[in-house]
Amino acid sequence: MAEVTAALVKELREKTGAGMMDCKRALGDTGGDIEAAVDWLRKKGLAAAASKAGRVAAEGLIGVATRGPVGAVVEVNSETDFVARNSEFQTFVRGVSALALDGDGEIGSLKETAYPGTGRTVEAELTDLIATIGENLVLRRLLRLSAGQGGVFSYVHNALGPGIGKIGVIVALSSTLSADELAVLGKQLAMHIAAASPLYLDTASVPKSALDRERDVLRAQALATGRSEEIIDKMVDGRLRNFARFALGEGIDRHRPDFAAEVAAQLKN
Repeated sequence: MAEVTAALVKELREKTGAGMMDCKRALGDTGGDIEAAVDWLRKKGLAAAASKAGRVAAEGLIGVATRGPVGAVVEVNSETDFVARNSEFQTFVRGVSALALDGDGEIGSLKETAYPGTGRTVEAELTDLIATIGENLVLRRLLRLSAGQGGVFSYVHNALGPGIGKIGVIVALSSTLSADELAVLGKQLAMHIAAASPLYLDTASVPKSALDRERDVLRAQALATGRSEEIIDKMVDGRLRNFARFALGEGIDRHRPDFAAEVAAQLKN
């Protein structure tokens, strides 16, 4: 039986991203066998997930995916920023953002979607990941956009890899132009939205007075182009809508006493 040393615990933690105490327990129960300890952590899935459900999860990653006229952005939370660098967690975030492209834009539906290559649903795969990593993980939110004719384009700020980072933006451009022709403009708009941190993300959220004021400014700018009234109306409307911006942890008050209850409510939903 191998001695459970600090070096072994560190190796298992780096391999799985699991918590220190969970790694020590796994190595102790498997006689210091690293591979057996990995299996031990995975087999504890359901019990581990239940025990961690009330713990605060406000770190993690934003994932974005696009395919032609469709795009999706998701947020998956973890307890610590350390987990954002875990390869299994990163793979999961990329996976669910890609699955969201073919969904209906609802979290509940995404959780019930089959996760490729596992025989499990997305929700069950997340539960298994909780056991391996050793932290509470929450699939918090998603948004899906469709451009009809045109394309959806994305940008990720503070990226930790392709399609994953701390801020994710998708922009839907409806146009008779092809997605390839719109690609440069779409990327530039997405980068601007990421940097600008706009006050409102859709027209439904904007107070009527602010919307009318912005519409007047945009109309004045559009009139200078000499286009027809019909074209101008479309230009103004196009600049007022059709994008989504997720910043990691936004909308969550980490200092509120009832934050754990908020996370538990997210899990129920």
